[in-house]
Amino acid sequence: MWLGVLFVTTVALHQMSPEFEQHFLRQRSTNIHELSRNPVRVLVASALWIDSGRWLPYILLYTVFHAPVERWLGTARWLAVCALAHVLATLISEGALLKAIRDGMAPHSAVNTLDVGVSYALAGVIAVLTYRIAAPWRYAYLLAVLVVFALPLTEGSTFTDLGHFVSALIGLACYPLTRGRGKAWNPKETLAAPRG
Repeated sequence: MWLGVLFVTTVALHQMSPEFEQHFLRQRSTNIHELSRNPVRVLVASALWIDSGRWLPYILLYTVFHAPVERWLGTARWLAVCALAHVLATLISEGALLKAIRDGMAPHSAVNTLDVGVSYALAGVIAVLTYRIAAPWRYAYLLAVLVVFALPLTEGSTFTDLGHFVSALIGLACYPLTRGRGKAWNPKETLAAPRG
């Protein structure tokens, strides 16, 4: 359903002029200005829009990551991971940006930075999927997740890079939600099944 909502909102964005689109998204952005005015509204609204205007890549991402995690954890636990990653990573990354502004390391205009999208929830879901995979494959997957989300922090990081990394850590911290959710998936057993 979330992917369907993103399709509708993406189509709506394509009908807007570029100037109105920026104004419209900024009012739904989890930037410092909007968070200080109406945090609940923008935390919900920002998860319903894609800033890039490209919906098709999300079909693949939702199929590969969100769908298996929702099937494995159940809708309530999956949503909990999404909400925790989206909300906490937003608050932490915007808090870091606010500190950078106060310390003179970022311009004051950054309080109105455009920040909408579903990538923090996606990063949390990608990370929690670590616990669905059996060892030793789990460790290779975990390493890949950490490299993908930590690498941007080493190369002129932005508050969004920090948010993605924090989201991944939050997803890993959701381990208690994965307990009792069935046997871990072993890629070796899957590959051997057609032959056996």
